[in-house]
Amino acid sequence: MGRYTGPKGRINRRLGMNVYESSGAIKASEKKEFPPGMHKRRKKPTTYGAALTEKQKIKFYYGLRDRQLFRYFDIAKRTTGNTGSTLLILCERRLDNVVRRAGFTLTRPQARQGIVHRHFQLNGRTVNKPGIMVKPGDVVTLRNRPNIRAMYNAVGESSSGTSAEWINFDKASMKAIVTTLPTIDDVMLKVEVGQVVVFMSR
Repeated sequence: MGRYTGPKGRINRRLGMNVYESSGAIKASEKKEFPPGMHKRRKKPTTYGAALTEKQKIKFYYGLRDRQLFRYFDIAKRTTGNTGSTLLILCERRLDNVVRRAGFTLTRPQARQGIVHRHFQLNGRTVNKPGIMVKPGDVVTLRNRPNIRAMYNAVGESSSGTSAEWINFDKASMKAIVTTLPTIDDVMLKVEVGQVVVFMSR
């Protein structure tokens, strides 16, 4: 199955949080503060269901396919340290997340689309892969085209980013520098990652 392209407000309502940040999705979830479907009351989830929901939060928040998420999980398992924390940090290091956290765009889907359309450069080279893992010292900039700069300058005026301390963003030059690797404290997604680790270890 490919990446989800359906109603984003429906996912927000199903997961009980705004994993999608677009104004339409947030407005839809605020208008109907109950899960989608004919039964408006939330059922008490099973252990399996609760763990699946936590996994889906990560998947939809970062815009991942199951295969991508399991690949990050496999890397996290083989890395020294807490597996859950490492999994979330790997997701944070994705280029599309850096573009969003810096303040170039308002949402991660916007960031991913901009990268795929070759609007961004990483260390001076034009890239089109949203899943590139950034490292300290990496520099993210816009391509030097007037139409692209005008578009993102307009977006930047309404975006304040999300105060990522590990990214230094200069709005004037539209340049973001990754100053250090993110830590688990930099992850803004509220998720019970321990349940996700148990679920994905089955």
